[in-house]
Amino acid sequence: MKISAIVAMDSQNGIGVNNQLPWHLPNDLKFFKSVTMGKPIVMGRKTYESLGRPLPGRLNVVISSQQVAAPESVVVLKSIEAALAYVAQQGTEEVFIIGGGQIFAATLPILNTLYITEVHTTVAADIFFPEISMEDWSLDWEEAHPTDEEHQFAYTFKKYLRK
Repeated sequence: MKISAIVAMDSQNGIGVNNQLPWHLPNDLKFFKSVTMGKPIVMGRKTYESLGRPLPGRLNVVISSQQVAAPESVVVLKSIEAALAYVAQQGTEEVFIIGGGQIFAATLPILNTLYITEVHTTVAADIFFPEISMEDWSLDWEEAHPTDEEHQFAYTFKKYLRK
């Protein structure tokens, strides 16, 4: 099973402010949906709470040692290992780690693929994606986008494969 992460981050690896995305980039949300649709997504409790609901069309797996108020369709497990074992039992070919910072940091060593939206700004983030050693990764493709009426920041989609 391929383990991938998908994240949008600023120039300082910032990914969140007060448990929310620090920007509104409609095309990034569409990109996230197109890449993850039909595949399991694994996230921490705070990321799940920030979404406010299960994301449709995907198996939603939440990692938490606490009780999580979630519908029956959401699988809540106590560890990353349990979450990955669960999705592997479902026969999935690819699972997506979608946040937050602690979950990204814990899974970075086992990731096969990184989908990164580089948002060309710096925000006052309080949650960060871990530092990436680019020696371990090769850029598979990228697609740059300028600012426009719907996107206050320029951004670049990038896909990295582990060497």
